[in-house]
Amino acid sequence: MHGLAVLLFPAVLMLFALAMEKMESRIDDVSVNRDQVEEFLESAAPEQMVTLAEDGFPAALDEFRSRRDSSEAESFDSPTESSRAS
Repeated sequence: MHGLAVLLFPAVLMLFALAMEKMESRIDDVSVNRDQVEEFLESAAPEQMVTLAEDGFPAALDEFRSRRDSSEAESFDSPTESSRAS
């Protein structure tokens, strides 16, 4: 019986470690850092604050990023006076 435990313990320990690694990667995907929180709170629109209250920070941050990315893309697409050919 002790021999079976000696053989199974490393396998069970390895499976446990793999499960914990998978759980950690899921937690890291939804975690945010302090800079992201500060940026969000400084420049979020009221719609993102409602999303923050209803759905949580990861959903509000995704909405904030998509709004910011779309506004940056529009600023690159709009022609300016200096880029016109004479």
